[in-house]
Amino acid sequence: MTDTVVVVRPGPSTRDTRGNVIPGPPTETPVPWCAVLPPTGQTAPTMEITQSAQTVTVVRVLYAPMGTDLRPADKVRFDGKVYEVIGEPSPFNRTTRAHIEANLKAVSG
Repeated sequence: MTDTVVVVRPGPSTRDTRGNVIPGPPTETPVPWCAVLPPTGQTAPTMEITQSAQTVTVVRVLYAPMGTDLRPADKVRFDGKVYEVIGEPSPFNRTTRAHIEANLKAVSG
């Protein structure tokens, strides 16, 4: 696993001049020693055309080192694309290659 991804996490909430709660600036944390791969059996992104609009959904699986702080609300930037973390990341530590797996999804169009 030789890829480096950037975990983008919403910053702590703040208040604007009217007192409304707004998200703070995001924090970005590089995570080396990762791999971002298509799910087993998937060879191409899915594409949907509705009312002359084209939507492309790309699904990937992130393999990150054990101990990586990754949460369902995070986004992951890799290879010029920003993916959403889908669901709860899962630790796998029953092997000599302990790691965390997380499902990612990017939608464009």
